[in-house]
Amino acid sequence: MSKESNTPTQQIVGKNLYDYQKEALFKIFKSFENAPINYHLLYQLPTGGGKTVIFSEITRQYLKHYQKKVLIMTHRIELCKQTARMLSEFKVENKIIDSKASLDDQGDFDCFVAMVETLNNRLNDDMLDISDVGLVIIDEAHYNSFTKLFKFFDKSFILGVTATPLSSNIKLPMKNNYDELIVGESIGTLIQNEYLAKANVYSYNVGLTSLEVGANGDYTVKSSEDLYTNTDMLSKLLQAYEERAKGTKTLIFNNGINTSLHVFDTFKKAGYPIAHLDNTNTKKERDFILKWFHKTPNAIITSVSILTTGFDEPSVKSIILNRATKSLTLYYQMIERGSRILPGKSEFNVIDLGNNFHRFGPWGADLDWQRMFRAPNFYLDNLLSDEEIENEFRYELPADVKKEFANSEDLYFDVKKIYTQTIQAGQSSKKVLEKSIAHHAKMCIENSEDVFDALI
Repeated sequence: MSKESNTPTQQIVGKNLYDYQKEALFKIFKSFENAPINYHLLYQLPTGGGKTVIFSEITRQYLKHYQKKVLIMTHRIELCKQTARMLSEFKVENKIIDSKASLDDQGDFDCFVAMVETLNNRLNDDMLDISDVGLVIIDEAHYNSFTKLFKFFDKSFILGVTATPLSSNIKLPMKNNYDELIVGESIGTLIQNEYLAKANVYSYNVGLTSLEVGANGDYTVKSSEDLYTNTDMLSKLLQAYEERAKGTKTLIFNNGINTSLHVFDTFKKAGYPIAHLDNTNTKKERDFILKWFHKTPNAIITSVSILTTGFDEPSVKSIILNRATKSLTLYYQMIERGSRILPGKSEFNVIDLGNNFHRFGPWGADLDWQRMFRAPNFYLDNLLSDEEIENEFRYELPADVKKEFANSEDLYFDVKKIYTQTIQAGQSSKKVLEKSIAHHAKMCIENSEDVFDALI
């Protein structure tokens, strides 16, 4: 590539960039210099770490030092507009290519921001001149909708950015489309340095064996709807909210519109301020709901497949996963909607009603992204099954019942363990029942003033 002698690796100024962001710039531009022109590089950084800031500065530096154009691809209109605004803050003139855009003035711009489907149509109709595009940046690169466009850019350096370098389609791993992964700052470090809020996770055990897995590798909407619309699950959801999130600005994520509508009715009847949002809402309805959510301190939104990307509301204090998923990316995306910091906000709540915490571990765990990039099947194949997770469940007394037994240290009776010990001792299994009754009686005695208390 032709470029000025004073390249960005020698001179990174950065516009209000943190040190880790400047380090990312340096590594990425080093790849520009040392790799072939059609190299595909993937950069990982947690949501909230400033991916858009980094690639906006990359764009500014690239346009300054290389005689080539830049194209940035997104998969949603909200991300398109956010990216365009950020580029403008970095003094990069850019043109949005959406379904309404006229391309008559495309020669006046060196930077384009495009919706993936619109771009695909324009390129297939030969309406956009990409002969001089040297750098293609792909936001949320784990979505596979972008890969069909790679054939148009066989002489361009492609930079994909994502928080989780695992493909949205398990049959199309990212290593097939990218030559190298650069791992950015970890969630743990970002929390420690107060760039992200810390998640306090409360996991409620849920029986998921009725759920079915679809062709995409995740739980089907129908089986999820059957489980999460039943009265017991709706009661558990409301109870969990009242125990852990009441009075805080809350997002509830569901797998199915019918579930979300049931959630809306349940919370509305209980007197809580709640709105429902899904991809059938008009733009006007969506904007109205999000404005209401922004200005209402204890507002709740129950949603389906719409607020996991392109939505930024730092005042969210509680996230409820009212669904199960086998997608690590989706698990992280849902939780990260609460991770933005604000003055006075250094922590947020995560209520898990899908055994996701047991499946994936804590958000921000020290994951080996390089290994997951190189061998995604090894990671996916070693996730615990629902049966394995449920075998480890421990029954926890509800908070109001637990208060009644405050004087007891041992509230848990491990039936499986006692059964094994009893059988190994050559005793009848009926002995387990006797031991259970004795344990219960002991708790009653420890927390009662007299026999009448104990009977109650």
